[in-house]
Amino acid sequence: MGIAFPMVLVLSLLLYTNGISKSLAARPPVVNIGSILQLNSTTGGVAAIAINAALEDINSDPTVLNGTTLKVETKDTNCFDGFLGMVQALQFMETDVIAIVGPQCSAIAHIISYVANELRVPLMSFASDATLSSIQFPFFVRTAPSDLYQMAAVAAVVDYNHWKIVTAIYVDDDYGRNGIAALDDALTAKRCKISYKIGFPANAKKSELINLLVSVSYMESRVIILHTGGEPGLKLFSMANRLNMMGNGYVWIATDWLSAYLDANSSAPAETISGMQGVLTLRPHIPNSKMKSNLISKWSRQSQKYNHSDLRVNTYGFYVYDSVWTVARALDAFFDDGGSISFSNDSRLRDATGGTLHLEAMSIFDKGRKLLEKIRKVNFTGPSGHVQFDASGDLIHPAYEIINVIGNGMRTIGFWSNYSGLLSTVPPEALYSKPPNTSLANQQLYDVIWPGETAQRPRGWVFPSNAKELKIGIPNRFSFREFVTKDNVTGSMKGYCIDVFTQALALLPYPVTYKFVPFGSGTENPHYDKLIEMVESNELDGAVGDIAVTMKRTVNADFTQPFIETGLVILAPVKRHITTSWAFLQPFTLEMWCVTGLFFLVVGVVVWVLEHRINDEFRGSPRQQMITIFWFSFSTLFFAHRENTMSTLGRGVLIIWLFVVLIIQSSYTASLTSILTVQQLDTSIKGIDDLKNSDAPVGFQVGSFAQDYMVNELNISRSRLRALGSPKEYAKALELGPKKGGVMAIVDERPYVELFLSTYCKIAVAGSDFTSRGWGFAFPRDSPLQVDLSTAILSLSENGELQRIHDKWLKTGECAADESEMINSNQLRLESFWGLFLICGVACVISLLIYFGIMLRKYMRHEPKKSLRRFISFVDDKEPPKNRKKRSMSLPASSTATAPMTALDVERPARPVRNGSVIDIEGTLFFGSV
Repeated sequence: MGIAFPMVLVLSLLLYTNGISKSLAARPPVVNIGSILQLNSTTGGVAAIAINAALEDINSDPTVLNGTTLKVETKDTNCFDGFLGMVQALQFMETDVIAIVGPQCSAIAHIISYVANELRVPLMSFASDATLSSIQFPFFVRTAPSDLYQMAAVAAVVDYNHWKIVTAIYVDDDYGRNGIAALDDALTAKRCKISYKIGFPANAKKSELINLLVSVSYMESRVIILHTGGEPGLKLFSMANRLNMMGNGYVWIATDWLSAYLDANSSAPAETISGMQGVLTLRPHIPNSKMKSNLISKWSRQSQKYNHSDLRVNTYGFYVYDSVWTVARALDAFFDDGGSISFSNDSRLRDATGGTLHLEAMSIFDKGRKLLEKIRKVNFTGPSGHVQFDASGDLIHPAYEIINVIGNGMRTIGFWSNYSGLLSTVPPEALYSKPPNTSLANQQLYDVIWPGETAQRPRGWVFPSNAKELKIGIPNRFSFREFVTKDNVTGSMKGYCIDVFTQALALLPYPVTYKFVPFGSGTENPHYDKLIEMVESNELDGAVGDIAVTMKRTVNADFTQPFIETGLVILAPVKRHITTSWAFLQPFTLEMWCVTGLFFLVVGVVVWVLEHRINDEFRGSPRQQMITIFWFSFSTLFFAHRENTMSTLGRGVLIIWLFVVLIIQSSYTASLTSILTVQQLDTSIKGIDDLKNSDAPVGFQVGSFAQDYMVNELNISRSRLRALGSPKEYAKALELGPKKGGVMAIVDERPYVELFLSTYCKIAVAGSDFTSRGWGFAFPRDSPLQVDLSTAILSLSENGELQRIHDKWLKTGECAADESEMINSNQLRLESFWGLFLICGVACVISLLIYFGIMLRKYMRHEPKKSLRRFISFVDDKEPPKNRKKRSMSLPASSTATAPMTALDVERPARPVRNGSVIDIEGTLFFGSV
């Protein structure tokens, strides 16, 4: 003992030369941690209970810290008074602690994070402010999900319900502003936006909150995101209820402050709950587990012990409980790795004396970096779930529950998980064992009861009652004024497009005030791209007219559902087709001619085979038989064949073939008549390819997108294009042709072309549409009117009103039929008759199979010697007459004498007789002796 004391004294003196040092043993009996909380708040009270509950469990567990007792020193701070709260927190930093749990306030967390970095004290904070980053503040350890994930979940809910704009109300401090900034980024990623945001101080007066809500009620959006604290948030809901802002049409989404309050306060006033019916809120997801149940079961005893008997555990209670356990496990690993606890003064603070802060009393935790390293590596399962930090310092697998406030409680309608980034009704922990499925089609939530006790999803926006009059741009056309034009007498706008717009507006469930603003002089067609640019720059609130929806325009504006289908077509002049000497060959294609001729021969051969043995007209020398086959085949074309068919099979084949010939003959006649009489284009243009390969001028309508399309997409030189302003210019340019200063063809949209062809009958469409587009109304990006008008246009289409408007303005005359007379060939193709040829071919094959089957049976029965040559000879021979033992009919008495059958009797064709005839099973007629 006498030797040890001087050694300690010498060691202390040596450490003093480098700064005052406070050292403890490697495994000291007591280790202090700190906590910075606002104890009179719901979250602060729950956190205080959780810290003490965790300390009791840690200190009673001999496997943790190996006999070292963990104690906490708590500092009560004021979050609402930022300056006072920061001073209180800085005073607390004079205490020598190895880690701090908290603070819960963003403003204090930012200040203390700077101090923690200098003093090397890990800050175990459950503040959700997304700007508190471990990159800027290495000793800041976030033990609860960041607002980055919460706002991503809110944006997912907004996008899932197809809302495009929201209103954001927030408490005007670091927590509120930074949270709304994160929400703005998340909504932008979903192509949504905050149309109006307004902040208020935490200690705002009642009159200020009322004015805030009144200004919100004037806004277009009815989806309100409320990001604030418990006390001011409840005040806002109470006042919103009195202002009738909690009824039909409104959507309220509160961040996790609301679920934290309702979970923790068992005695929330019934009036408070009833004023929040239909509200959606979020809650960090805590998986169900035995450890969670154990903490809940002993919470009541802990809350009474620490004078917070009215508070139940909420999600922050679980996170704080595991934060203390994280420090304990890291500290245990720290000691196992030979770490020791020692503090030293910062020489830079020695001269900063005076006042009440005593900055010189702040000490640096010498092994703070090593303890921080152990904290980052913890990996265990606690009441809050799996506790492990990722590379950015956040807890892994953040997830949220989507909750609907109904009746006296809350109902979970789904989950959001950062693992998939989607909404689901399946708990997130069930997805972690599977690959993430990021398909939006898999998103699902249970049904929601919205404000106003309705299950119908609100539209999310209304036309503001104090909204300004919308300025709707209208193209003031010079040509094709049936679509849209300005009445020179009244000054009003009229036309097909105007009627569609006004009828669609009439279907909206809210009034829209607007005025038409003519665009263009009326002496020539305006350029529509410039009109869309004015909508994009908010010079106009929309554009209505014959506006084609193109890819370039959709980048700058949103378009409604097309109210008429259109596409680019080619106009070319027509005159009577000049026939050629070989016009009779044009009705059939080459394949059709070949197959038809082949079947004539096939049918002839088949009939010859079936008739050859029994019909003398199909017998004779080979030359005669070949002539018979060809003559019989082609004479059936005119139904002029002289040869009689005697076999049943032959007659069946012939009947089917004559039916085929009848169809082919009728089709040929009709097609040839059409070719010789119908007008066709006397030009080399048969489609878009001929237009591209030519060097002749091409016309287009002034202001149409056809000019840019031909230049950019078809690579047609701009020097070839001629701008035409009216139907008369169309007709004149086509009549002159390219050699006389006109054009070879005109490219325009089909609605204009149909109207043009109703008057000019010597022009027709060449080919088919080579683009597929439509006309729609243009509005600024994310305009709610675009969605509602699209629905209204679909309703007009379904109830027939759209067609009635079309017939009123665009009803074509007699020449409209010319539009269908195109260059396409009238030739009949093999595909049109394939079924007939197939039936005939099958009939031939079946007949031949039956015939040869019968021949084979007879051959096997009557011929003793079997060979292929004998069989062929047997088939080729004439069928001999059959000897009957009994006649089928008795001969007359005068005919009892018999005469021998001569060769002539055998060879000549069978003729019907009255007596002595016998018909065999094949239908062949034989004669007995007469």
